[in-house]
Amino acid sequence: MAPPPFDGDCREVDPGACFDWLRQGWALFIEHPGVWIGCAVLMLIMLLAISIVPLFGQIAVNLLLPLFGAGLLQLCRQQSEGKALEIADLFAGFKHNTGSLVMVGVVYVAGIFGIAFVAFLLVSAGVLGGAITGRVGGFGIALGGFMLATLLVMVLSVPVIMATWFAPALVFFHDMQPIPAMKASFAAGVKNWLAMSVFGLILTIMAFFAMLPIGLGFLLLLPVFSGAVYASYRDTFVGV
Repeated sequence: MAPPPFDGDCREVDPGACFDWLRQGWALFIEHPGVWIGCAVLMLIMLLAISIVPLFGQIAVNLLLPLFGAGLLQLCRQQSEGKALEIADLFAGFKHNTGSLVMVGVVYVAGIFGIAFVAFLLVSAGVLGGAITGRVGGFGIALGGFMLATLLVMVLSVPVIMATWFAPALVFFHDMQPIPAMKASFAAGVKNWLAMSVFGLILTIMAFFAMLPIGLGFLLLLPVFSGAVYASYRDTFVGV
């Protein structure tokens, strides 16, 4: 009899597990730094070239992120199982469950652009109100609108990120459909909100420092981040 399909059942992990995820990500990188840096360079160059196209380039980049994410996770699995790594594995998401991975990107883009649109309306309303009110009072209204928009974007982005965090792994490795995969990813994020919050804070700080040397730090951060995400997926879901 065929085994039942994976249902995305997750477990609660220790809040300090995020530090072990980062340790595992570093261990994967340091074992084969040449392959990982090569994949990072290739991926970043391709995404940068696509993003040059105004508006449509940004949309395309976000649609492709789950595909490249699946490829990076496949590299992590290959290495964890002691198999040879190839840069071609970066494109594994373009060969398996491609449509479902693209749909994850579509939902992500819709969520992010929807949030950005609401923020734009709030900022525009603040600026318009400031222009009508007057110079001093108007500045306060405009600033208030900008701060409210920023806070709203931060709050509303969290559910979107949670829903897409594990979705590429669930779609690519377990053949889950996009919406069930995103629901399972969101449920895992809610159950492990503390560990994921600490993890996200650490990655945000690391991303800030990675941008300082003209972005070269991402050649290191991207492989470590990919390994850490793979470790968090293995640690969070039952039976993987």
